[in-house]
Amino acid sequence: MKRFSVERVLLTLLAPVLALAAAFVITSVVLVATGKDPFTAFWVMFDYGTKSDSQVFILNKATTYYLAGLAVAIGFRMNLFNIGVDGQYRLAAFFAAAVGGALELPVLVHIPLIILVAMLVGAMWASIAALLKVYRGVSEVISTIMLNSLATSFIGYLLVEDRLAVLHKDTNSVSTQPLPESGQFFSFDMGADGEIWGFIVVSVLAGIGFWFLLGRTRFGFDLRAVGRSEEAAKASGVGVKRMVITSMALSGAVAGLTGLPLLLNDSHQFTSNFPTGIGFTGIAIALLGRNNPVGIAFAALLWGFLERGGNRLEFHGYDKEIVGVMQGVIVLCVVIAYELVRRYSLKSQQRMVGAELAAAGQGGPGGPGPDSGTGGEGPGDGGDGPDDRGPDAGPNTPDSTEKKEVPA
Repeated sequence: MKRFSVERVLLTLLAPVLALAAAFVITSVVLVATGKDPFTAFWVMFDYGTKSDSQVFILNKATTYYLAGLAVAIGFRMNLFNIGVDGQYRLAAFFAAAVGGALELPVLVHIPLIILVAMLVGAMWASIAALLKVYRGVSEVISTIMLNSLATSFIGYLLVEDRLAVLHKDTNSVSTQPLPESGQFFSFDMGADGEIWGFIVVSVLAGIGFWFLLGRTRFGFDLRAVGRSEEAAKASGVGVKRMVITSMALSGAVAGLTGLPLLLNDSHQFTSNFPTGIGFTGIAIALLGRNNPVGIAFAALLWGFLERGGNRLEFHGYDKEIVGVMQGVIVLCVVIAYELVRRYSLKSQQRMVGAELAAAGQGGPGGPGPDSGTGGEGPGDGGDGPDDRGPDAGPNTPDSTEKKEVPA
């Protein structure tokens, strides 16, 4: 059981506070350099982003971003970089729309079937990269990037008239058969402010499942063990190949859910303009949330807020690209802040252990010194620092004992 430490809690809270403060300063410098008033920009974003209709928009955006972040975080916990979430969710949404639009079923059967199809397609597409990695040694980064392109081409091939699409003569566009009413998800009516997508309930359940599966089960323990050190996990009897395939399939299954809020609550059909890039946004959100389901939720809400507020900045003479600058700076500052806090925490632990050993008379010439690490716990070994590789840890850092590093 971890010892409760006020210092540990303060350090954990200090990292995001420092990151946001640094991001605020850097963004302000960028705005001043372009001749714009930063305080006006921040006030416009805050004022517009806190309106009731904006809150509905942010929640709907966050629902999709949260699922993408969870999908990426599963891979990060395993020390795998699933950069193919974008292709996985689009292909999953396409086949889910095709199957859902072709059937007339009761609601209690129709919607679960659509969800199941999406998860299966996402899992199978992600498993291709896992199999290539396990049996041919192909990096999952390279294979998932290529699979993104293949998914786009595959959808383009099938999304034509007389295959899996229908032609709308009034708009001269093609799409899958529209979902019947039994295949549409419920929404929470907020009156003039719009509707909150009911799929937010599924997102919350997915977050709870993520927390329980990876933090409270033997599977989650094995997954994290392989992510920290494949050799150590193998020596403990964990099937490394099986875990790689299973974790990638699980990541793909969650990625398959990412496009369903848009499909079931909004468009009700798959078209050629179905949103792209959500998978890459999920990478930033997973990093920002430190692969913790609660942290990812806050990161998804922040991302939605920045997008909503950024849309308003254009009407006040600001360049729309400033939002992208803000998002990038925030992610960069968070990664740097957590690394600085982690290093400080590790040194603090080493000093504390050294002092305890010296007080016990074990710090002499014949015993371990303060920096030997005996009795201490480094990152990834269950220590008390904010980078403890527990359920709320981020991607492995170069100081951990894994075989390779997840790029940030």
